Amino acid sequence: MHPHLHTKDNRACEEVMTILDECHARGFLWKSMGMCNSAKTAVNKCLRAQRLERTAANRAAAKAKNEEIRQKWAEIDANS
Repeated sequence: MHPHLHTKDNRACEEVMTILDECHARGFLWKSMGMCNSAKTAVNKCLRAQRLERTAANRAAAKAKNEEIRQKWAEIDANS
């Protein structure tokens, strides 16, 4: 399963998602016979890459915030 496809976080994958939507629009037989599997794999790879980028950015922001908190506590301890 994948998350909702057409959201603001997934703009970089818009083209790949459109291809998957077009494949699914061809009908049930296309989906059931595996004709959309390559498009689905491409969407999954794109979404994973986007998620990894967001994770890396969140991790960097958390490290910066933690460092700021440590500095403030060090300053409080030094002044106490």
